[in-house]
Amino acid sequence: MSDSTDDDMDAFRRAVADVRPLRHDRVALQPPRPRPSARQRRQDEARVLRELLTHELEPEHVETGEELLFAREGVQKRVMRKLRRGQYPPQEELDLHGMTVPVAHEALRVFLAECRHHRYRCVRIIHGKGNRSSNRGPILKTKVDRWLRQWDEVIAFASARPVDGGTGAVYVLLRA
Repeated sequence: MSDSTDDDMDAFRRAVADVRPLRHDRVALQPPRPRPSARQRRQDEARVLRELLTHELEPEHVETGEELLFAREGVQKRVMRKLRRGQYPPQEELDLHGMTVPVAHEALRVFLAECRHHRYRCVRIIHGKGNRSSNRGPILKTKVDRWLRQWDEVIAFASARPVDGGTGAVYVLLRA
């Protein structure tokens, strides 16, 4: 062997002098991390539900014939005009007639989650006019008005045309 080869071997031996052989040839795997969950959001929704179920109807409740109308900041007037005219065909609907407040709230929550899963943009929710609610006014209509404003997925809603339920139903626009 030549001197340069011997020098290279000596240099290599010095470089790896502190190296120790592995006891095994397996890689230590870590279990996969759990998917992130919206824990705070679930807690917020549960808190809102508790508040809604424990608080009485406010004095400024919605009257039977009153039209519901809501739009988040940034929703164009043209979009609201088309929504009120029923020009966005509802892709799904939910009828809350005859449900208690807690049952209706859960049904609405599940319904909106399903609609978001299917990427529906416009849906119709039938809450009724409250004609059988005695002197307390339309309870579900009032609750639906408040609930829809609290869900971020809802960007706008308006009372339906008379042929689609009038002030007893709302068209709801959902985020894309």
